[in-house]
Amino acid sequence: MTDATRATSVRLPSDEPREHLMVQVAKSYYDLERTQAEIAQELGLTRWQVGRLLAEAKRVGIVRVEIRPRVNRRASLEVQLQEHYGLRDAVVVPVGEVSDAALLMEAVAQAAATYLASLNPKPDLIGLSWGRTMSAVARSLPDAWNPGVHIILVNGSTALRLTSTRTSAVAEEFAQSAGGTATLLPVPAIVGKRSTRDALEADPIVERVLELAAMAKVICFGMGGLTHHSVLLDSGYFDEGDIDRLRDRGAVGDILGRFVDGDGRIVDQALDDRTVGLRLEKLRSVDRAIGVVAGEDKRAIALAALKAGYVSVIVTDEATARHAIEAATVGSPDD
Repeated sequence: MTDATRATSVRLPSDEPREHLMVQVAKSYYDLERTQAEIAQELGLTRWQVGRLLAEAKRVGIVRVEIRPRVNRRASLEVQLQEHYGLRDAVVVPVGEVSDAALLMEAVAQAAATYLASLNPKPDLIGLSWGRTMSAVARSLPDAWNPGVHIILVNGSTALRLTSTRTSAVAEEFAQSAGGTATLLPVPAIVGKRSTRDALEADPIVERVLELAAMAKVICFGMGGLTHHSVLLDSGYFDEGDIDRLRDRGAVGDILGRFVDGDGRIVDQALDDRTVGLRLEKLRSVDRAIGVVAGEDKRAIALAALKAGYVSVIVTDEATARHAIEAATVGSPDD
């Protein structure tokens, strides 16, 4: 008897007999590892009916699928982040009682490096920001993780002051470990006048780099907390007073060097007009806008990025993930 004739001659039972049949089908499929075709032949059903019973068994709770990754991740929190913020993906790193910002950053950076290296299909063009977090990601990337990839900086990276860490050399390090090439944006992150930024971005060479950056379907970036340890402060663009003034305006941190409030809105338009690189709106339209963020000082900027839709993939620590989930559930209908 064919599947087609069986479909017209066999009717699925209802109520309690149906639940018994769902249990039988589920046991055969999940525990005994039989195929749907084998189960259909054994029970006199069609493969379509077996698939329908399996789907229904999940829906009513007879079957529960639990994801327990062997890698160090919190899958349940990842799912909640994806549901609350409409993310394409999330990676949440359990860190126990660790609160040291440097250790948290290293753990999350390693997870971000693993995520990037495992993308399939592998992107041929990746946009990148710079800074301490992305430098840590670069150090964690395996050799030959994406041969031939083109890495491009998406915001100005030339530091005004020499620092002990090469936070602006991220693109080169990404490209070298991958076995690819890098295109740099060797201009200041922030300039003194809007007219200077306009002139820089209109320069044919800089314009070509920014046009290429806008073509990237994957952009990976860190987020800066609003502290006196900001990489933009260390690089010579700000002093502590500037950071305090931004805080007074409602800033919670920066993304691609652009300072935003808790809802992801630009807090100082004049400053933003002097900032060189991709605009934040571009992050909403790429296939994967991968935000890498960790630590208590960055929870506010992580939440702002999530609320504003600047990330479609987040890689973060467990405490930051819980903070974002709690913020999303406050005032919900189920409260």
